Amino acid sequence: MKIRLAATEDIPQIMHLVKKVVPIMRASGNLQWGNDYPNPAVFADDIAKDQLWVATLEGNVVGVSAITTDQDPEYADAGWDINELAIVTHRLAVDPDCQGMGIARKLLAQAELVAEEKNIHILRVDTNSENKATQALFPKSGYTFSGEIGLAKRPGLRFFCYQKLL
Repeated sequence: MKIRLAATEDIPQIMHLVKKVVPIMRASGNLQWGNDYPNPAVFADDIAKDQLWVATLEGNVVGVSAITTDQDPEYADAGWDINELAIVTHRLAVDPDCQGMGIARKLLAQAELVAEEKNIHILRVDTNSENKATQALFPKSGYTFSGEIGLAKRPGLRFFCYQKLL
């Protein structure tokens, strides 16, 4: 498996991965993603900012993660100072056919490498309150639960926030 920055040419494979993940998310009650989000324009913007990473296996995209410094204003509701520079993982997904192979953990480890390169000592992530997989993953990866918030861009949903200090 290889972790690398995504390229524009990866967007079709990334969208194929998203189309596989969304029905599984929805079936478990996790309505965080749908037909509107994430979309090719979101991923193209991430790529333009050099903040989208992919995990590939035998040349195929099997995981994706935006590793950013973008903090939603609502993060303050989790007790976080959003004026502190932090690496924030967004849009983390793994191909359902490849789950259990440590791909998500490797993408979270990439966030740590990016943080170290930028001399940033805070890692943050949020997940839908119905996403049991990430709620198990984040503590195993050294993140601690910080609180529950709502996000204006995803009305009616609740999100759990996690943080890791390096």
